[in-house]
Amino acid sequence: MNDERYKEIERSIITKYRTSIYKKFRTAIDEYNLIADGDRICVCISGGKDSMLLAKCMQEYQKHGDKKFEVEYISMDPGYSEANKKKIRENAKLLNIPIKIVEKNIFEVVDKQTWGSPCFLCAKMRRGCLYSIAEEYGCNKIALGHHYDDVLETMLLNIFYSGEIKTMMPKIHSDNFNLQLIRPLYLVKEVDIISWKNSNDLDFLDCACKVTQKIKEQDEEASKRKAMKNLIAKFRKESEYIDKSIFHSMSNVNLNSMLGWKKDGKEHNFLDEYDK
Repeated sequence: MNDERYKEIERSIITKYRTSIYKKFRTAIDEYNLIADGDRICVCISGGKDSMLLAKCMQEYQKHGDKKFEVEYISMDPGYSEANKKKIRENAKLLNIPIKIVEKNIFEVVDKQTWGSPCFLCAKMRRGCLYSIAEEYGCNKIALGHHYDDVLETMLLNIFYSGEIKTMMPKIHSDNFNLQLIRPLYLVKEVDIISWKNSNDLDFLDCACKVTQKIKEQDEEASKRKAMKNLIAKFRKESEYIDKSIFHSMSNVNLNSMLGWKKDGKEHNFLDEYDK
């Protein structure tokens, strides 16, 4: 029964969700040159819908794609409760994803901090641990489950709260490790991921952090990212083109109409070449 269940879920990605999910997954890989022959990729499984879908898409691409590469499916346990760890294992088994769980005590460290955002420190520590784990498993790339909506939200957050025009890139080089981070779901909308999850009657982790659960109500309501998510939802009700325009603006920058810009840490001003 379970064997048929995971095969049914796999089929849905290349049948019902071929256009909205798998085609966009493949387009991102090709357009941004995310995967090459000979790669050994660490696919990070958080236990949420995005990373689980990413794992299934990677399996499909490994079997039927045009690149020859190896994959390690790693679930880093930053201090999950036993119930959450059990859920991750059960979902991995249900979906036929051969995960390896690596334990780290990140939540314990974050819970003791008395300043700043616990989410910022947690994300920074988790990223460092992931790079170390990927190196231990001989990987040259790390694949994360960030999707199209994450990209839009990040763009708007940077404009509204950081005062800079900056996006979440489809791939980046690590500053401290000989690794690249890639985001193969870069063009996949969250609404389609949710639809895939619901149509297959799947139940994944949401936020499994023990720290933010203590302040869940106030943290969620005050979240800047949630505000951006709500703003994007409002845009989509007004027009089907606004979110696309925001996304494409990041690859359509007119430097002749910018007051200034940065490149490799060096600041440039339009006045530098204004009279030339």
